[in-house]
Amino acid sequence: MRSRRRRHPLLVTALLCAPAVLAAGPTAATGDADSSGGVGAEVVRLYEEASVATQRYEAGRREADEQRGRAQRLERLLDRERRDIAVLHGDLGRIARAQYRTGGGLPHTVQLLLADSPEELMRGQRAVWQADLAVDNAVTKSRRAESRLAADESKAASAWQVLERRNDELAGIRRGIERKLAEAQGTLQGQADASAAAGACRGSVRLDQPEEAFTQPWIPPVETYGLSAGFGSGGERWASRHTGQDFAVDIGTPVRSVGRGRVVKVSCGGPFGMEVVVRHEGGYYTQYAHLAAVTVDQGERVSTGQWVGQSGTTGNSTGPHLHFEVRLTPQSGSGVDPREWLAERGVRL
Repeated sequence: MRSRRRRHPLLVTALLCAPAVLAAGPTAATGDADSSGGVGAEVVRLYEEASVATQRYEAGRREADEQRGRAQRLERLLDRERRDIAVLHGDLGRIARAQYRTGGGLPHTVQLLLADSPEELMRGQRAVWQADLAVDNAVTKSRRAESRLAADESKAASAWQVLERRNDELAGIRRGIERKLAEAQGTLQGQADASAAAGACRGSVRLDQPEEAFTQPWIPPVETYGLSAGFGSGGERWASRHTGQDFAVDIGTPVRSVGRGRVVKVSCGGPFGMEVVVRHEGGYYTQYAHLAAVTVDQGERVSTGQWVGQSGTTGNSTGPHLHFEVRLTPQSGSGVDPREWLAERGVRL
């Protein structure tokens, strides 16, 4: 199935989920809430650091592209300067040859002895003076051009070295953050798998969500995504038709409530793995499944855009993604097309 992306795509594989026909029954959350956020908060922080590092790297890359354009223009200027120097050198050669042919290199005493008349002597001296002036001007121009060429070449080489070092440093920073992020994602998913296998949640993870006031009442469940399996699609992964819309996102991506409502279910076992179900005004329910962490408690009221969990690959899942459903009841089997439902509310995926 073709994948569509919104905003900047994450480096993820658009994998599909495989829920069974019936969802798992409600499972009570156990354990105290993790107020610090733990590894889930670390994943979110590393996402932000990776985003900042990537933005800095891209800014450096754009600056390098601009510098490349400036350097190319400078190279064209250097080529013209080299051609001008060649012309000046040619002029010097012609002047020297002309002086040799006209005796311009003879001492004034010899010219005086050889002159037939004072007028001829004056003409010869004037010609020698003009030739000397032309030589001096040509030599001065040549030296200035050569000095300017050397300075421009040094400036261009230095600029390239600075940009290369900067981009290498930024690339190293980004690689380091990505390594840390992969380790934290692995830990987060490992904890989630243990909870899903036990059929009991460890408790909600409270993350420091950025302050963001949404003016629209409905939004997509994740900020950055690629669309993979859609509602009603078929295949070997499902016992029947696909019951929701899949969003291809990496482990630990914050999952948002698409609208305000109340959490009616937090479950950590069964084919959907970790899941959250929210009831909205009008009697509709939204489900967020295959999570790696939940950030809300059953019975809690949520606002539009509030984080309800972090994406993962728990339950019957072949890879990291969010399985999102819109239902007429809290239970599986009453789903409607999420894309059409969101489109009716002004959200186009």
